[in-house]
Formats: sequence, C-alpha cells, structure tokens
Amino acid sequence: MEFRLFIRHRLKELGTDQRALAAAAHVTESYVSQLLTGKKVPPATERTDIYERMDAFLRLPAGKLAALADVHRIDALKRKLADPPAPLFKEVRELVLRKSASARVRPIREVFEKEPFGALERLVTQKLLDVVKRVTREELEDAGWLRRIARLSDRSYEQMRVIALDFLEADVFNVSDESCVTFLDPLIESWDIDLTTFGMEIVLNRRLAPGHLKKFEFVEQEAATAGDQEPGLQAFLQDPALSGDVTAEEIEFLKKLTFKRKRPNHLYYYRALQNLRDPLHFSPPETQLGAGRQARGRRTGGEMTSGKPQESPL
Repeated sequence: MEFRLFIRHRLKELGTDQRALAAAAHVTESYVSQLLTGKKVPPATERTDIYERMDAFLRLPAGKLAALADVHRIDALKRKLADPPAPLFKEVRELVLRKSASARVRPIREVFEKEPFGALERLVTQKLLDVVKRVTREELEDAGWLRRIARLSDRSYEQMRVIALDFLEADVFNVSDESCVTFLDPLIESWDIDLTTFGMEIVLNRRLAPGHLKKFEFVEQEAATAGDQEPGLQAFLQDPALSGDVTAEEIEFLKKLTFKRKRPNHLYYYRALQNLRDPLHFSPPETQLGAGRQARGRRTGGEMTSGKPQESPL
C-alpha cells in the first residue's frame, strides 16, 4: 500500500488523528497533513527519526514506514529526473553572491547572469548546500541547536524541525528562498572561488557550525579501469533512482569496500550508502563546540575517513 494511504488507514484503525501523530513525531500538524495528502515527499529515512516515532505511535513493526518511504522516494526521484531543471530563485542567487568574499564577485555575477543556472552557478550553489546540509544533518537531533536557529528566524522548535527536513531534501534544482534565509544565511559567513582551478573556500559561522573553514579542490587523478570496480557498484552508479544524489566522497568510500567471496549487487551499495549517512551509526566526535555541547547527553553524527579499504564480511 502507498505510504500516505497506509498511514491514513492505520490512523483510522486506531481511532486517532494526524494532530496526535504530529505531536508524537515532534513536527507540525501541517507537515503531517502535507505528507498524507501527497504534497510533500517523505523525508529520507537516514536523515530523521520521524519514522521511528511514527512506528511507535501507530504500533507498527520497526522500519515499516521507512521501507514504504524508500519506495515512494525512488518513484518520486524517477519522476523528478524526467523534468528539466529550473533556474534558481532570484533571492537564492542574490544571497549566494552577497556571501561571496571574493574581489571577483563582479565577473562571477556576469557569468551567473550570462548563463542562468549554468555550470559555475550550479557548482557554487551545490557546494554551499552540501556544507550547510552536512552541518544540519549532524545537528538535527540537538534540540538546543535547532532552537537557536529557530530564534534567528522567529519560528517554533516544531516548525524548525519541519523546515530542516525539507531543507535536507532540497538540492540545487529546487532549493527554496525559505531554506536559504533559514540555513544558508546564518551558517555561511563567506565563500571564495579560484576561477582557474575552481577550488572553493567556505567560511562557516563559528557560533553555529563546527569546522570554521572548508576547502574543496579538484585534483587530477588516473582514471580507474572498469576491472577495478565491482559490477554491483557500476550498476548502482548507473541507476539515477538509487545514486542520483551520491557525492564524490561517498563514491570513494563505496569503492574502498572489498569482498572475499560473494559479489554485492546494486541494492547492497544503496543500503551501504544509507547506512553511511545515518548519524546513529557513528560515535560522537572527540571535539565539541563550546561549553554547551559538553552538557549534551547524546550527539549523533560522523565524518567519513579515508585510508585503508574496509573489508566486508561477505
């Protein structure tokens, strides 16, 4: 049964309503309403605890709603990939340009305006989104952090949880001006780009984000031969419904997985990617931000590390 219809049917069986479900999931009733009417795509299962809370409230086996949501999201992604990309909202572009610390902001603006939503604009916007989404994903379960962000935009905690879930679903093709005002604006201090090498430097707000400075560079490497890559990984990467939002860093991680006997298929790599993105699968970081973090009981999140390839028990 379809995700939204299943939930509506279960609510009716239990004699309860979407308002009670929203309270149990710590989101607004409006958000649940949009999920149940199909106006919003269910959030990614690895980015939220909403499914665990809903499963418990609806008395369902653990993982039931997450599985239905995965099916729904894959179908929605296939439909989205068939549509042509639309230009950025004007407010988003202006915010991106305003945050530029470069003396080259004038030629950058000329490129943006000459080629609306061209390669440079997509590159810059996507990198800014990647960085801010990573911070948001790591801090999502920190109620104190969310409340600080909520105060900056004069919103409630429940409203901010909903906006955060929407923001984590956004990509460079559909990021909204609301997401920019709420997350990009306060978290990004400035950015700069070398128009020769296309290396980027992003400065984050120290009060709201760990890791004050982020740098991204393009490094020339020898191309790997087809024989060096698992057939299952090749199939996974060739299927946009499964790997449409995978990053270069995540691909490198998947490439380093090795196997003794059994050969994994494309679904193995899809699940490996979801596990990699799930903050519950990582230990708390060694460093913390400020005295407030030292009092926090639990913190989720993790960083991918490179080095010796990991070996699967398969």
